[in-house]
Amino acid sequence: MIDRSGRVFVAGHGGLVGSAVMRRLADGGFSDVVTATRAELDLRDQAAVTAWFERVRPEYVLLVAGTVGGIMANSTRPAEFIYDNMMIHGTVVHAAHLAGTRKLLYLGSSCIYPRDASQPITEEELLTGPLEPTNEWYAIAKIAGIKLCQAYRRQYGSDFISAMPTNLYGPNDNFDLTSSHVLPALIRKFHDAKMSGGTAVEIWGTGTPMREFLHVDDLADACVHLMDHYSDDSHINVGTGTDITIKELAEQIRDIVHPDAKLVFDTTKPDGTPRKVLNTTRLTTTGWTPRIDLTTGITTTYQWFLDNHADLRGV
Repeated sequence: MIDRSGRVFVAGHGGLVGSAVMRRLADGGFSDVVTATRAELDLRDQAAVTAWFERVRPEYVLLVAGTVGGIMANSTRPAEFIYDNMMIHGTVVHAAHLAGTRKLLYLGSSCIYPRDASQPITEEELLTGPLEPTNEWYAIAKIAGIKLCQAYRRQYGSDFISAMPTNLYGPNDNFDLTSSHVLPALIRKFHDAKMSGGTAVEIWGTGTPMREFLHVDDLADACVHLMDHYSDDSHINVGTGTDITIKELAEQIRDIVHPDAKLVFDTTKPDGTPRKVLNTTRLTTTGWTPRIDLTTGITTTYQWFLDNHADLRGV
């Protein structure tokens, strides 16, 4: 168990995952949580990060910062995705080592696995085949982060662990259609159609790929659980262990946001990986399971969107 009075640094506190982690730490009685905005600390700058760690001395680190996005963002900004993410985990992990941080959790992504990995995907599938081309830049950076934590464990005995979540969604998600992931993008598309009186909503691809979705508040809970109960060289999957097709996801979102809409599939757009669902046996054996079902999660996420995007809800 990590000390609830110990100083905890959440790197990336303002994003989808970071804000959920902040909520979970507040609910869990953590009394000394520190953060730094991008203006205060550029996580790509090793000298700045090292100096910050030397001054602040966090005992625990939740490294959830990164440059993220969907297929379009990954395809059009590959240099940003590989550079930013490799630098961020490189500077923070090294600074944590130098400052004597007691434990660090590095958060990656399920896109680290090969495009044609056996399903459900076990942790052992890492580096067993070619990656999905539409997000390989991000995936390579995240794989490097896993190996970085393993290297510091092996050479220095650092208690640095890695967790790989599945597709995430929830409050504070990115709803920008040029850079968002599939679930928030679909919420935005159906909402825009509803506001404009439109009935047709375009869905990228064939609708047949299968994906797994985890509410970000469940992920935050899993992060705290792992900080308390997991210490191992191997990364660990975090997900629900169940998946649905993109068509089924779009239908669920349509029923919640704009029931009169019709789905139109643009098959000229890429599908991405045919199927991606995680084997979460290693996680569940530690005593953790998710609590938020997909319908509830989509409903509450759409309500958050309405509450926080007045400029987009037609009022």
